[in-house]
Amino acid sequence: MLISTATRLRTSESNPSLWPVSLSYGQVNLRPLSTRDEAAWSEIRQRSSQWLGPWDSTRPENSLEQQQSFRQLVKNFQRRARKGLLLPWAVYYAPDVGEKAVFCGQVTVSGISHGSACWGTIGYWIDQRWAGRGIIPLAVALATDFCFQKLSLHRIEVAIVPQNEKSLAVVRKLGFRHEARLSRYMHVGGQWRDHDLFAIHAEDVPEGLVKRLERRQQE
Repeated sequence: MLISTATRLRTSESNPSLWPVSLSYGQVNLRPLSTRDEAAWSEIRQRSSQWLGPWDSTRPENSLEQQQSFRQLVKNFQRRARKGLLLPWAVYYAPDVGEKAVFCGQVTVSGISHGSACWGTIGYWIDQRWAGRGIIPLAVALATDFCFQKLSLHRIEVAIVPQNEKSLAVVRKLGFRHEARLSRYMHVGGQWRDHDLFAIHAEDVPEGLVKRLERRQQE
């Protein structure tokens, strides 16, 4: 069962609705991805290459975007986050009460659009050592609630390679609807891959996705 503690938001006083933002619920914390995470991030990516590699996005040969180092990636993320275009969170998890939280994954909301669209897209991954503990479903729920309740977005999407059963389990657990099969949607693992599109709307979870997830855990 999820620990029933209140979600805490820490935002900048000058821009209370945007970046930087940290979220926490029970043992799971979302913190802005930082250059300080580089060692842990790199260690996980190397150790879990077989677990994560098949589902990593890649660049086609004719891509105009250059490969970035971790530090370049973080700086680019931070710049876009300050413009309200992106929410790049590092996922931290405290295994037991009183223990120091450890870096274990990432949740990123991208493609944020306001105006007549009001949507965003969530991507996520987790260290294989911590998979199966409900960390990523809760992290995605936290991110979704922030988008709905604080950014007034209306729709959150997740696009997943159909063979990625672990990732599919997350959206199914959270109650995202399957809407479409997108042909050759994204370059993954060195080739253009079909993706299944899942979505949830703000009115689907008036009580919040975290609360719905907790309620389902108790059933």
